Amino acid sequence: MNAGMLIGNYTRFKPHILMVLAQIGYTFMYIITEASFNHGMNPFVYVTYRHIVAGFVMLPFAYFLERKIRPKLTLALFLEISLLSLLGVSLTLNMYFASLKYTSPTLLSCMVNTIASLTFILAVILRLEVVNIRSPRGIAKIIGTVVSLAGVMTMTLYKGPVVKKLGHALIHISGSTTVIHEHWLKGSLLTIASCITWSIWYIMQAYTLKRYPAQLSLATWMNFVGAAQSAIFTVIVQHKRAAWTIGLNIDLWSTIYGGIVISGIVTFIQLWCTEEKGPVFVTMFNPLSTLLVAILAYFVLGENLYVGSILGGGVVIIGLYLLLWGKEDDEEQTKLKEHEDPKTNLVTSDANYLKEEP
Repeated sequence: MNAGMLIGNYTRFKPHILMVLAQIGYTFMYIITEASFNHGMNPFVYVTYRHIVAGFVMLPFAYFLERKIRPKLTLALFLEISLLSLLGVSLTLNMYFASLKYTSPTLLSCMVNTIASLTFILAVILRLEVVNIRSPRGIAKIIGTVVSLAGVMTMTLYKGPVVKKLGHALIHISGSTTVIHEHWLKGSLLTIASCITWSIWYIMQAYTLKRYPAQLSLATWMNFVGAAQSAIFTVIVQHKRAAWTIGLNIDLWSTIYGGIVISGIVTFIQLWCTEEKGPVFVTMFNPLSTLLVAILAYFVLGENLYVGSILGGGVVIIGLYLLLWGKEDDEEQTKLKEHEDPKTNLVTSDANYLKEEP
């Protein structure tokens, strides 16, 4: 294999490689964040500090690297970014991390797999996705979506017995194996709500990127605006000064990791991949994080693993890949229609509707 072929393959699979790395980043985020919350850090304070860190880290890169391509920020665009920040940062993540106190990292990572199905449903409602019920792939899209959502209901309503541990935890984080997760249903509902708003965010950012095609700058704005929104909410619900004070411990390291790696690097990767491949492509890699989190939480940290999470997670993944199989040739069919008759072309793939005005 010559250098040209290697470069060509890398270019072709660059989005796939980046999304795999992003899921690895998310895997460690689940573990370190739960450890921080068990240590006593307030989830709302965490979200606020994390995005402040991310904003300041990304600011110089966004300012210098995108000076020539960054569009002028109008009032209408700022309001759109504010709504995007609410959906993708302050509202969604506050619900998401609050639910971690009531459930477990494995459940959360399983629930995230439904974002692809929810995004698909919203795309159909908004007529951004066409489903041909007479074709096998069109039927697979519908069945995959229903199966995936059925898996979520299984995880939400059926906790089941604890899976017997095979040995002692390799790493012990204070509180990670002794905390009993109460209000499982409440936590599951919070997670579902965050997945719905997350799905809306994925679709909305595709439109925003069309008008503001500067991923670093957009991510920076979302971090700062989202941090401000989260700070206002946190001040209202958390008045104690002690909750805002963190020391040189797991709370600080989880905040720095979440800010730089997740809200900074991973957010930029997702924005870039969304512009290149569409939001459903970005969400299709979530099962990888589910697998890695389950392995780390169960074998390494000794986290309890419930039968309901295993069954529901398996159903979700089956449904997700049925949906993705149904979407596999959307882009090829769309290109063929464009070639044959551009005037009658229907938008059927994420990669195409990203390039259309809403």
